[in-house]
Amino acid sequence: MSVTAPDPVSGLPRWSVLGLLPGLNLLAAFAACGLIVLLAGEHPWQAVQVLVGGAFGSAEAVGYTLFYATSFIFTGLAVAVAFQCGLFNIGGEGQALIGGLGVALVCLHLDFLPFLLLLPVAIAAAALFGAAWAFVPAVLQARRGSHIVITTIMFNFIATSIMVYLLVNVMSPAGSMQPETRAFAEHARLPYVHEVAGALGWELPSSPLNVSLILALLCCAGVWLFVWHTRAGYRTRVVGANPAAAVFGGISPGAQVVVAMTLSGALAGCMSLNELMGVQHRLVLEFTGGFGFVGIAVALMGRGHPAGIVPAAVLFGALYQGGAELAFEIPAITRDMVVVIQGLVILFAGALEYMFVPALRPFLVRRAVD
Repeated sequence: MSVTAPDPVSGLPRWSVLGLLPGLNLLAAFAACGLIVLLAGEHPWQAVQVLVGGAFGSAEAVGYTLFYATSFIFTGLAVAVAFQCGLFNIGGEGQALIGGLGVALVCLHLDFLPFLLLLPVAIAAAALFGAAWAFVPAVLQARRGSHIVITTIMFNFIATSIMVYLLVNVMSPAGSMQPETRAFAEHARLPYVHEVAGALGWELPSSPLNVSLILALLCCAGVWLFVWHTRAGYRTRVVGANPAAAVFGGISPGAQVVVAMTLSGALAGCMSLNELMGVQHRLVLEFTGGFGFVGIAVALMGRGHPAGIVPAAVLFGALYQGGAELAFEIPAITRDMVVVIQGLVILFAGALEYMFVPALRPFLVRRAVD
């Protein structure tokens, strides 16, 4: 296991690390996005209005934004847990795919169960299948020294190949040319939020937002309790901060790598519930949509803490939903340009997250002393 590099934000006030720096990174990203919009011959302020309106301008838009944010919460938490152990889990895509396989097997073959029994079994299958897919790279890292970044990337490709084979040759209905399974039973689908609201007498416009958002928020609370309020979480953080000190204190770094990665894989696997039981209602190819990679930026912008991951996930959900509206309302800003804008936000939130630290450190340290 590699030695952890010094923390670039050590000595800085906590409020600056959790609020000021992410805010400045976001402003810098939007400034760069404004230049892209100007090069397209459009006015940046108009583009901002369309993007924000498309993400939050109506109850339906908010529903779509929160739907995307739900997936980003799961994948952001998955990355964050691994970060706490000094690991960089890039395998969220593959873990979510295999987690989706577990969900599909339950919904297709155990659909004789009532919903109240089927749902916890499906959640358990998503978590177990995702955890199992992360377990192998974890053991290779812990026992053989194989780099977790390399193995998780490789396992993404393996997971995709497995899904292609199963959906083309095994799980697709007879006579179908589509690489997908049959539809899940009606009672094997997660209720939409607007349906739940309607049953309570509240009228909401339809959107793909479903009750998996509640599970995502519960996972946030669970990760917070595990990492900062349990002995296992403390051991995980010690290994991430200083593996040598962990060994001196009687903590096995290898065991903690396995624990952190399997929990990370379980969280990534649960992302499939939002897509498959919530919207697709069948197992389809590439349902993850790159959300596993976006989870890396969400975890970085949220500083690896659930309280930061939730607003970061909402931000990226807004970029996805508002970006689609932006490409529709302003034809000069194509869908590819929207992807570039999203990529700039990821760049500033991830690779350039400490860009402003050298300039601000003297001022912030002086304020902390005063």
